[in-house]
Amino acid sequence: MEQLKHECGIAMIRLLKPLDYYQQKYGTWLYGMNKLYLMMEKQHNRGQEGAGIACVKLDTRPGEEYMFREKAQGSNAITEIFANAQEGFRHLSPELLADTEYAKKNLPFAGELYMGHLRYSTTGKSGLKYVHPFLRRNNWKAKNLCLCGNFNMTNIDEIFDKITSQGQCPRIFSDSYIMLEWMGHRLDREVERNFVMAKEQGLEGTEITDYIDSNVKLANVLKTTMPDFDGGYVVCGLTGSGEMFSMRDPWGIRPAFYYKDDEIVAVASERPVLQTTFDLNCEDVKELMPGEAVLVNKNGECSIERILERRGDSACSFERIYFSRGSDRDIYQERRKLGELLTPAILKTVDNDVEHTVFSFIPNTAEVAYYGMLGGFKRYINEQKIKAIESLNHVPTRAELEEILHQYVRSEKAAWKDIKLRTFITEGNSRNDLASHVYDITYDVLERGVDNLVIIDDSIVRGTTLRESIIKILDRLHPKKIVIVSSSPQIRYPDYYGIDMARLEEFIAFRACIELLEDRGMQSLIEETYRACKEELKKPKEEMTCCVKALYRPFTPEELNRKMVDMLRPEGVTTPIELVFQSIEGLHEAIPHHKGDWYFTGDFPTAGGMKLVNQAFINFIEKVYKKEQKF
Repeated sequence: MEQLKHECGIAMIRLLKPLDYYQQKYGTWLYGMNKLYLMMEKQHNRGQEGAGIACVKLDTRPGEEYMFREKAQGSNAITEIFANAQEGFRHLSPELLADTEYAKKNLPFAGELYMGHLRYSTTGKSGLKYVHPFLRRNNWKAKNLCLCGNFNMTNIDEIFDKITSQGQCPRIFSDSYIMLEWMGHRLDREVERNFVMAKEQGLEGTEITDYIDSNVKLANVLKTTMPDFDGGYVVCGLTGSGEMFSMRDPWGIRPAFYYKDDEIVAVASERPVLQTTFDLNCEDVKELMPGEAVLVNKNGECSIERILERRGDSACSFERIYFSRGSDRDIYQERRKLGELLTPAILKTVDNDVEHTVFSFIPNTAEVAYYGMLGGFKRYINEQKIKAIESLNHVPTRAELEEILHQYVRSEKAAWKDIKLRTFITEGNSRNDLASHVYDITYDVLERGVDNLVIIDDSIVRGTTLRESIIKILDRLHPKKIVIVSSSPQIRYPDYYGIDMARLEEFIAFRACIELLEDRGMQSLIEETYRACKEELKKPKEEMTCCVKALYRPFTPEELNRKMVDMLRPEGVTTPIELVFQSIEGLHEAIPHHKGDWYFTGDFPTAGGMKLVNQAFINFIEKVYKKEQKF
């Protein structure tokens, strides 16, 4: 219900045949560019703040451009950058546009390597200069580097200190720019290594250049760059000499998938994107494993190489719950399972009275979990029917069967996503009033004061939309009780690997915990945790643990749920409200192969994450709590 921003989406295509091949087989040499567009549109959900593309032409002559880039901001960025990239094509006749030799020599983006990126910021930094891809220029083709990625690094300050101590001077303090400079520095060393080898072989002039372009090994660059980084990432890059790579972090936090045949190598953040774009079966698409990179050299030879040893098994479960497309075969089943597993907890809240309960969902990402929840209740109803028939101890009459079989699960689309606020409305009261109308309801879908309303969402993060809009609008149906269900567990901790939730005070579960501690006179635990976090930061970060966990230990999930209801209840709403969250055990049962759950459990997979969560609590105390004169 509350949009979470995620950083980001990637797409790459390497054409393995000459452009003339695609012109003859597919009717256009723009095959690669068109497929890149499809891949990016299919991942539009992953980034709506900006987008960028890059292209590299092979075998150009000196004086001819061989690297191209377009970037734009805003939700229409994809359309804008592809329109700009093809601006030079519009005046051409169909015959000239189909001439691959002319295109290769004269037209921008008529190349063999393509890379695209969709951006969501999780750091608060905005502007076109932060939109990927980033480009590092040089007169040597092999030293040109274009970089993009889906990443958030936790130790960028350490990397910054390292490269500045070597004499480098990055223009901007951001993980993207600093990675570009650090990787570019290592690429320079790789080119220089090949220069020395070429000279030792007696090569001169352009022979040296040709040798370098054909022998640069990006695996060497990655192996000397990426060990320093702590975070979740998929990093992608192109060089001017025609090398391409995509590497996944050694904890497996961020996802990447690839496909290869004799025509293309393609990489994307999500499996169904490749399936749809290239009409593939699920088994055709491979997942890039943690610490591995897919590499394609100038000659089109593709390999999968291990860059770093695997350091964990922490694939982001939020990718499965929320971010990735639900059309993925496995994600669809996982989301259904998340909904199904909530059946017993929901039954408890409605006192097993399914006959007088209407089930619905918050549009639209919770829809698949909703189907799973319905499936769970259908099975429950069928079991009740079987027991009722068995308890008759005689052959049932038609009337008896009709009474038993008439029981069913009542499902309705009770909530609708109606409007978006317009940015020109700035006056506080007006804006708050309009916010309450972001959602609308289907009137008279339940019996007033008799029917319970159970409505499921994928997650409850800040609770703002619940308080300002959803509960108010659902209350207009006058249900006997409102049960709000989250298919994910309580979000208690920040994320530092690419999700826009880095501050503890943003989370309704954390705020409920703090208020419960205050209500029960346990402020001393808040003070003790603050001091523990300060002490923890004195340790080497590899030895740190999450001290914030101590705050939650005195309370059961149900106690936190009740407190959250008190905090979320809008003024004037008297209808009983209950919250139901997925359990950690249910999460792991539904999504067994994606074990990254740090936002629920505090079990951060990297040392940098442990450091930052302790720092987050210190920041909360010093910047928020003390200002409220509570500490």
